[in-house]
Amino acid sequence: MAFIKISEQPSLYNDLEKKSTGEILHYINEEDKKVALAVEKALPQIEKLVNEIVPRMKRGGRIFYIGAGTSGRLGVLDASEIPPTFGMDPSWVIGIIAGGEKALRNPVENAEDDTMQGWLDLSKFGINEKDTVIGIAASGTTPYVIGALEECRRHGILTASISSNPDAPVSQAADIPIEMIVGPEVVTGSSRMKSGTGQKMICNMITTATMIRMGRVKGNRMVNMQLSNAKLVDRGTRMVVEELGLPYDEAKRLLLFHGSVKNAVDAYRNEEA
Repeated sequence: MAFIKISEQPSLYNDLEKKSTGEILHYINEEDKKVALAVEKALPQIEKLVNEIVPRMKRGGRIFYIGAGTSGRLGVLDASEIPPTFGMDPSWVIGIIAGGEKALRNPVENAEDDTMQGWLDLSKFGINEKDTVIGIAASGTTPYVIGALEECRRHGILTASISSNPDAPVSQAADIPIEMIVGPEVVTGSSRMKSGTGQKMICNMITTATMIRMGRVKGNRMVNMQLSNAKLVDRGTRMVVEELGLPYDEAKRLLLFHGSVKNAVDAYRNEEA
């Protein structure tokens, strides 16, 4: 039976160009409401993936996202947010997009059609069996992603996929397929919309849950965040004040000296012991 891409089926809404701005926004909002419910149905697979990633990462493994177009950009986005949020080195979570850095802003012709280039791009990082590779493809048919996952499995590397279609080829290429079935887009085939929103939600879930399990959060606070601007220095200072009961200025001095909330609190308590 032929594979049917539900994500590219005709929109439920016709004559969009004749609608008012309010009507268009209402349609988009109505469809966006469906995304969280679709992601919810995929939670068991997301949980399974995180539980597989954590022990690998504790042995020095990394997370790789790989995708093309919007899917690739969202993987790069999630990876780029890990260092400032959790204080992890950029080498721990890596986003790879078909066509390279140029493709982040401009389409690269035919980049997603090469079945071997994904593996070649991963190989530049010395990928090994401690790592995890997550292929992102809304359609579930992107050759660049499928080829990379198939080659990873041949090398004993854990693979997962995120797609918007059931029983997609990319799911068959992954050890842990994550399928969030969001249905047709308001603009037919525009996977930057619901599919993209769902992909970002799932990527956020994977890395946030992993970082919490890795001890990068205390309570509900980002105690390892990078102090890269005045807002974050202030936030971190207030965390130290709350944790240690110090005056604001003393807490700020301690924070800046030690570089993170966790290090500042640990150092102060060790000195007091």
